[in-house]
Amino acid sequence: MNKHKKVVIFLIRFFVTYALLFVIYATYLKNSQQKKPVFKTASVTTLVANQTVFLLDIFKLNANAIQHEKELSVKLLINNKYTARVIEGCNSISIIILFIAFIIAFAGSVKATIIYTLLGSAFIYGINVARIAFLSFMIYKYPNQQDLLHNLVFPAIIYGAVFLLWVIWVNKFSKYKE
Repeated sequence: MNKHKKVVIFLIRFFVTYALLFVIYATYLKNSQQKKPVFKTASVTTLVANQTVFLLDIFKLNANAIQHEKELSVKLLINNKYTARVIEGCNSISIIILFIAFIIAFAGSVKATIIYTLLGSAFIYGINVARIAFLSFMIYKYPNQQDLLHNLVFPAIIYGAVFLLWVIWVNKFSKYKE
């Protein structure tokens, strides 16, 4: 019976945390994006695109980010060639919400949970910017491989990083490690 209680507590913590963070994020999106009179992405999506440009520029690539005029996305260009677009789903917030819900569901000490949540979220955000830069560069160099890069390599990087963080959390910091 004790095992079932732990599973139920995990599920309640996970879904309550996820739902709460999702509602907050959805409210933020509703209030920060606009379609009329012109398209404007949420500030976090624009920030991710601009940080991607900054990273590409470090590697001496002539990169630019431009608000898409016909949709809620930011176009990424390398040497004035359209390589990728950053949409809301690319800004890493949704996956950070999933990450946080899991960490809270498998809570450790309050201090460890807060620190790991903050550092893990920052890590995921940073990996996300790097993967968008990598994807943009690879599509620029190998445009015929766009589907493989976007549909396989791109998600493997971010989901692999999150899975690794979860494994470390459960094995090192969670109360459930015993």
